[in-house]
Amino acid sequence: MSNRAGAGRSGGLGPPMGVMSNRAGAAGRSGGLGPPRQGARTWARLQALLCCWFLLGPSGALAQSWRPCTDLLPLDLLSRVLPHPGETALHQVRMVQSKGSRGFHLAAAMATALSFPASQIFTNCDYFPGEFSLVATVKIPNLIQKRNEYIFSLVSEDSDRLLLGLRVSRERLHLVAGGGGGGGRGVKRRLSFKGVRLADNAWHTLVLAVSGRHATLTLDCGLALELVQDTWFPSTLSTRNSRVFVGSRKSQKGRFSGLLRQLVLLPGSDATLRLCPSSEPRLAELSVPHVLTSMPLQPTGSQLQPLYPYEAEVRVTSGSIPPCSRGEQGQLWFDAQNRGLLVCDGEAWIPLLHEKQRLDYVEDYQDLYTNSETFDVEVFSIPSEGLFMATANRDSRPGSGIYKWTSGRFHLYQNISTQEAKAWKSFTINDKVYLVVANSQESTSGRETSVIYRWSSRRRRFVPYQSLQTHSALDWEAFRIHNHTFLAVANHRRASDSNHNIESVIYRWNPGTKLFEVNQTLVTSGAYDWEFFRVGPYHFLVVANTFNGQTTSIDSTIYIWMDGQFTVFQNIPTVGATDWEMFQIGERYFLVVANSQRIMERGPSVYAINSTIYELNALTQTFIRFQDILTHSAVDWEFFTVGEEKFLVVANSHDGQSYSLNSVVYRWRGYEGFVPAHSLPTLGCRDWEHFTTSEGSFLLYSSATSRLSKVFKLKTY
Repeated sequence: MSNRAGAGRSGGLGPPMGVMSNRAGAAGRSGGLGPPRQGARTWARLQALLCCWFLLGPSGALAQSWRPCTDLLPLDLLSRVLPHPGETALHQVRMVQSKGSRGFHLAAAMATALSFPASQIFTNCDYFPGEFSLVATVKIPNLIQKRNEYIFSLVSEDSDRLLLGLRVSRERLHLVAGGGGGGGRGVKRRLSFKGVRLADNAWHTLVLAVSGRHATLTLDCGLALELVQDTWFPSTLSTRNSRVFVGSRKSQKGRFSGLLRQLVLLPGSDATLRLCPSSEPRLAELSVPHVLTSMPLQPTGSQLQPLYPYEAEVRVTSGSIPPCSRGEQGQLWFDAQNRGLLVCDGEAWIPLLHEKQRLDYVEDYQDLYTNSETFDVEVFSIPSEGLFMATANRDSRPGSGIYKWTSGRFHLYQNISTQEAKAWKSFTINDKVYLVVANSQESTSGRETSVIYRWSSRRRRFVPYQSLQTHSALDWEAFRIHNHTFLAVANHRRASDSNHNIESVIYRWNPGTKLFEVNQTLVTSGAYDWEFFRVGPYHFLVVANTFNGQTTSIDSTIYIWMDGQFTVFQNIPTVGATDWEMFQIGERYFLVVANSQRIMERGPSVYAINSTIYELNALTQTFIRFQDILTHSAVDWEFFTVGEEKFLVVANSHDGQSYSLNSVVYRWRGYEGFVPAHSLPTLGCRDWEHFTTSEGSFLLYSSATSRLSKVFKLKTY
């Protein structure tokens, strides 16, 4: 048996060959297992028809149409051994959360409890399909040499003989067949894929597809390994009087010691095309038990109790706020500064235990001199590196700055050449950190592009990754929907004709090309800002439309994600809208808009206008006006919390005469709404950011009229 690179396939799993080989197939596939080949495949299908003829009898074969032995749909084997809703759970089965995903640990359960008669799935005849795929998502600890463990098996009830089994060892995956059914021992056959590192204590999704003499193994949607046999495998495997076992081969020997998240049999086709490409190839899903994707709780009396004994690999970190994403879900962070313990829910840190703090006053903490006037700041973390900040600066040389938080202060770390940058946005894809800049001017080459940068762990710098054409871009928003990553750009104005009514673009990450591609365009009017948010299972995107070429009194639009694209959900009248901020208080959802100026047909523009808070009304299913707040050319809102208190801070930028204004911090007072709590002197305030480190909680504002931006410290008691 040799291990070599194979050519791409179209139709079947590979060309027939006279020898057995183990080779890597090309990444591209078309079709499923494909049409039958001449010769051997035709003979195998004739065998299957003859089997059904013998089972039904001559008259039955002529009178009835042929049907496969089982439905040609994904068969979730793992769900079949779990209790149905309302039944008593298998308490020997433990649900374990590891690296942000849940799986079942089955080793302590009785083997017979994790089995079912094969006749439950092979309902039309007693033969295992000749073409099939097995899909499994597993996390296997490091196995000792020569140890074999069964993920799945088909065992004869009459003789306890193994008929078919999927077995894993330290660096190999085996598909073992014990011959036909009945009382005879048959001839044992084995397919072995060498050099397969599944037992590395990490999540992996494997797809093993078998069609006649050809078998392929695809691991984590990567390059396929292919085996070609001398004879067909399996050949007319009878399932009569047999049972399907999950996590064992009925005996204690060879019990599966890892975590099992998915186990699916797909008759008749290659499941790879249904799973790949995937944004999370190690966790690609065909059919995962519902209990593993929802909260594993059930009502018991007046309380909620775990449906299964539940545990998680918990790591407690301290110091500055660490990242919180799906990979850190269930991990704990001890906030020493605020004496609190928080848990990551996959998106944000949720307090478990903390000392109740109240905001006392705001202290001037750091004067931050940037390369030039700063339109936007973005604070973000890089795992194992620390806390960073990106400033969007006016001048192209030395450009915009990347700052790192060191010894309780921001220090310049890297300069990036930009073209009158208006905004930065950070995001992660597969644990890689990216930054995208909104450039509002043309480069020296005459092209108007915004650039995505990726963090290089080797160089410990951000390096250019992809350029995208934009038009006076003012903002980027990054978000995820159903495991797909998107970017939305706010195109403000087309330079060639000064048209503000142009298309803003939503890009989608292609995991195959590893690039962003256009997914959808939306017509906007002087777009200034995007804000993405979720309410329950629904995904929303709202744009701040500023100017349509004639007036600033125009609608801004909330879009909802439906059938793979955004459609209009609600239009809201705004006046020179420059920012949206979504926040949640308890079970209430709010949106606040920053209205900047009203352009009059005659006379000067009006800058002292109301900015408005809207609340989602569950009855009308729309956002309705909740509170008006007088602002002075507001260009940004920032929501933050201190202890259990909720705050909003507004960036007041201009009153018609001066850029030196007080920006105001508002405190949530329930029925009264937000009331003024602190006034902070600012100069040309453009953006606010709240962040927390081991030194405490801070507010940072950028100035669009000066090189001086400021960091304030929130003093509590």
